[in-house]
Amino acid sequence: MKRWRSPNVVIAVPGASLKKLFMLIILGCMMMFMLVGALTSLRPEYRPSSSSLNDMAAHFPEEMFIRLFGLENRYFLQMLPKERQQTNYSSLLFRLATSINPDDPRSLLGSELPGFALYDSKILIAGEGTDYTNIPYESAPPLEVMLAERQASVEELEQAEQTQDEKALPPPKQTTQGRKVVYIYHTHTRESYLPALKGVTDPNLAFHRSVNVTKVGEKLMEELEKRGIGAQVNKTDIEAELLKKGMTYAQAYHMSRQTVVAAMKQNRDLQYFVDIHRDAHRRKYTTTTINGVDYARVAFIVGGENAEYEKNLQLATELHHLLQKKYPGLSRGVIKKQGAGTDGKFNQDLSRNAILVEFGGVDNTFAELFRSAAAFADVFSEYYWQAEKVEAPAPAEKK
Repeated sequence: MKRWRSPNVVIAVPGASLKKLFMLIILGCMMMFMLVGALTSLRPEYRPSSSSLNDMAAHFPEEMFIRLFGLENRYFLQMLPKERQQTNYSSLLFRLATSINPDDPRSLLGSELPGFALYDSKILIAGEGTDYTNIPYESAPPLEVMLAERQASVEELEQAEQTQDEKALPPPKQTTQGRKVVYIYHTHTRESYLPALKGVTDPNLAFHRSVNVTKVGEKLMEELEKRGIGAQVNKTDIEAELLKKGMTYAQAYHMSRQTVVAAMKQNRDLQYFVDIHRDAHRRKYTTTTINGVDYARVAFIVGGENAEYEKNLQLATELHHLLQKKYPGLSRGVIKKQGAGTDGKFNQDLSRNAILVEFGGVDNTFAELFRSAAAFADVFSEYYWQAEKVEAPAPAEKK
């Protein structure tokens, strides 16, 4: 340490301390540079993003955010019941550390009992025969099982297509004038149906590379266009993309989200987004008979972890009621899904007009599925043209 002397004063200049401080600043900058470089060089699926931060925040209780605001402004705490206005820090820390909510025993049982997480779902509107023992669910076998090659019955598919083609419709009275306004896609692209798979009887093996749920999407597109509504269908093999990028089946919605976002950027006319799936339930739950003809039943799934899910719920509810009116028993109802073991948003945060529809189950035939696609297009077109009429600007008044 250097000393500067005057006749009456001695001042100590900490040269070694300044040198240490300078070195710490340099090391801090280097560490920050390395951290930023590591984050930006990660594979896309592992990089922090607004969606991943939103997913993380979804696991925190809403009450915690109110309490954080309450630390700065006590007014926010008035939103809580009086008995809960005092923060229970031990309970909060325990929940954050273990993901177990002491106030909800299901959070402990759900992680221990297979399938118990299904009961995090809530039946918002129950269709005929729908209860918590048969709400839609999707089995998730290992990716290699899903990607395995299986022989399909092309005859069954061709026969279904020919039967539907015989039913011609008159030219539509109104059209979207060539605009594609409905986007159809499939997050679980390879979900298939046992009647179309030769020699396959295990419902857990109902997957195929080409003869799968995308055929239902194609049929729905055709039926919508017969009714004047322009539609496009995306058949990207999501499972193959997951394998290519080393991602898991649970990340399928992150992968399909990219296709939806890209479509929204490329086509500003898109208004509705329909994600078509296949339920894992057996025939007695997924089939109904209307006027002596069998149909594959449909179910609407709404993501409860989307902050504005009520807007998606409104669309699903309207379509459910229209189906009940024109095709009684075809809809199994509207189910809200959230919590462990499910995505919770299903990309429905991208648009208020985004829905997920389960078409049939593992035992349904393509003839039944195509009838249901035509019925769905029938009621959807009714809803669409009515909505267009309501939202159309009023004609200018003549002066």
